[in-house]
Amino acid sequence: MAFDDLLDEYDRRMRAALAMGGEERLERRRNAGLMNARERIAYLMDEGSFVESGLFAVSHLPEDRESTPADGKITGYGRIDGREAALVANDFTVKGASSSTTNMKKIGWVKRAATERGIPMVFLGESSGARIPDNMGAYNMGAMLAWDPAQYLRLRQSPWASAVLGMAYGSSTWYACMADFNVMRKGSIMAVSSQRLVSMAIGEQVDAEELGGWRLHTEVTGLMDLAVDSDEEALDAIKTFLGYMPSHHNEMPPEAPVPKGSDETARKVLDLLPEKRTQVYDMRKVIAALADKDSMFELKARFGRTAVTSLARLDGKVVGFIANNPLHKGGALDADGCDKACSFMVLCDSFNIPLVFLVDNPGFVIGLDAERQRAPGKIINFMNALQLVTTPKLTVMIRKNYGQAYINMAGGRNADEVAAWPTAEVSFMDPAFAVNVVHGNEGKRLEDDDPKLFEKKFEEFRLASEVWDIAAAYGVQHVIKPEDTRAWLIRMFEVHMARLTGGLSQHRLANWPTSY
Repeated sequence: MAFDDLLDEYDRRMRAALAMGGEERLERRRNAGLMNARERIAYLMDEGSFVESGLFAVSHLPEDRESTPADGKITGYGRIDGREAALVANDFTVKGASSSTTNMKKIGWVKRAATERGIPMVFLGESSGARIPDNMGAYNMGAMLAWDPAQYLRLRQSPWASAVLGMAYGSSTWYACMADFNVMRKGSIMAVSSQRLVSMAIGEQVDAEELGGWRLHTEVTGLMDLAVDSDEEALDAIKTFLGYMPSHHNEMPPEAPVPKGSDETARKVLDLLPEKRTQVYDMRKVIAALADKDSMFELKARFGRTAVTSLARLDGKVVGFIANNPLHKGGALDADGCDKACSFMVLCDSFNIPLVFLVDNPGFVIGLDAERQRAPGKIINFMNALQLVTTPKLTVMIRKNYGQAYINMAGGRNADEVAAWPTAEVSFMDPAFAVNVVHGNEGKRLEDDDPKLFEKKFEEFRLASEVWDIAAAYGVQHVIKPEDTRAWLIRMFEVHMARLTGGLSQHRLANWPTSY
């Protein structure tokens, strides 16, 4: 046949590209129990749906062309649970998936297509950073870096999800920090530069886990939403997250059938609240009781634990919950909790997800550490973001609600509708503190000096904080029984989702920084 030689050449090049970094490197990964980049794509995307962009791309350096199949970054389009998505998967078997002139073009191409076509973007991060030969020297810096002015532009037109699945330096770190959802496999490391480079730079040995391990990023930095034990769990988490998201900002999130039994637990929600006003409980159980059965998907569970942020469904429709959690610091908001709530509001407002605020909040954490953590700035960031949110907001006051935090937790006109349980109490500060401030003697607590007077004054302040007075002032529009909360939320969203925009937000937080 006339074209046999050309077709044979095509097959040869195809085999070379699909062979990745070679059988020896792939075997080492198998022995370590790690998936390779193409296995990850096959697991994440619907069977037969992936179309690769740039399969035959290689390094722009002639001497590296034979050793850089797909140039170390696999890009393309596929379907996840039937919906289109764009993808970048780093192939660590090819020069550590280091960034080069060619593969950065590939990323820019599919990222631009995802934005313009309104489909989610997925990054599977595992890379060693910039490829030294491609980047060293003034000419290469000018030729490669900053060639794409939109490389780090993030306006949240479509959702981004990222998984850190190994050593992630350079671009894998940057794109993870720009994503709406981040999951990390335990044992992976995410940092600006590698452990080896950092150790050389500072002249002492650095521990990789301390530099960028999963505990650091789930508990201290908050850059990771979730840590898991395997690649498969990480990819499943991405599927779950995208299941709550619309494909782009101009459509509503997908609905799902309401599981049987979703109303039963909600009717028993008061059983979760301790009778003693100072006793702690886990607010996550309240969210799980109110939401559709088994629909709660918590983000940043290990970070800023005074607050809970969770996607869920109500009557089959996606909602976001922001709640105080008395299990940690009595539910008082700290700097990390403010950052966490802020980040979640940005997500929900960007993708048309209405918000529910569940309030049991004694105020903000105060003290020297709080001020060093820039608490005033974090509080006002929270307040600013809340007032920019244009997706519907409903607030339910469950127990304590004091001071400026009353405003931050969507009190007053900061929500479209506010309800309170009869157990709620609202004031400028906790009655016990107020009594001591007003009646204490030279910094001493009144309950120590005069317990009887303290009890009398405390009761006066407590009665003045009951829900009936704020209801009388129309500071709340509804006082509801706890067992009616789920039904009230569903009904009020029916009212407030009926908007001239068809439920769409104005997306005023779409360009809010992805980390701050």
